[in-house]
Amino acid sequence: MSRRRTLSTKKKLALLVSAATVAGGGAFVMAATSNAAQSPQTAAESTVCQGLATALGNNQRFIEGQKAAPDAQSAARIANREAVIEQIKVQQKASGCVVGESAQGSQTAQPTQPAPPAQSAPAGNNGNGGNAGNAGNAGNNGNDGNAGDAGNAGGGAASGQQVCNGSTVTLSGEGGAPAASSNQFPAGTKLKVTNLDNNKSTTVEVTSVSGSCVLLNNAAFEQVREPGKFLIRRAVIEKVG
Repeated sequence: MSRRRTLSTKKKLALLVSAATVAGGGAFVMAATSNAAQSPQTAAESTVCQGLATALGNNQRFIEGQKAAPDAQSAARIANREAVIEQIKVQQKASGCVVGESAQGSQTAQPTQPAPPAQSAPAGNNGNGGNAGNAGNAGNNGNDGNAGDAGNAGGGAASGQQVCNGSTVTLSGEGGAPAASSNQFPAGTKLKVTNLDNNKSTTVEVTSVSGSCVLLNNAAFEQVREPGKFLIRRAVIEKVG
């Protein structure tokens, strides 16, 4: 007479726990494999990543300019911008972007406008004869698309006049009260930046030098940005003071 072997309650529980562990481990492996397959996005694949790459590139270009022509404050400025770059890299990682990707020449993609006739430049600007076609801004290669604004370079623009035509706007990564930095306008200049994609505007004062026509610091950029975006493609920039 055969006997049927029965499993005790403890053995049954042990088998169930083992099976659950195996199943859970398989799910974990599948999830890890899926996450590994998702590579970080590049600036070409994401507007958010492009904005961060542009901001990083602008700061790198500023540092290069300070190293090429240093003054008494260059070391402090470079240290500040290096800290800003590290913060941008943190934002790139959090946004799923390629960490450290830089787009120093991002604004060269803007369509080049024909330069105006030489006689159209204001008479008071004769001392800048080398600015024909914006040649005087050779160090500002990222703004080659602003050739059509040769007669209005930098502080020569009148109050209320639109400037930086064709430029995109991004953030410098700097903290503090709303402000801007520029390579064309001196400290104290007031600029009004309008984001045409949401009709939000902010008026800020230029407080420092950068590698672009206008860069907004974090507080100013928050006032005009679209949620989740670090780049304003359609912007109107006016000199108001």
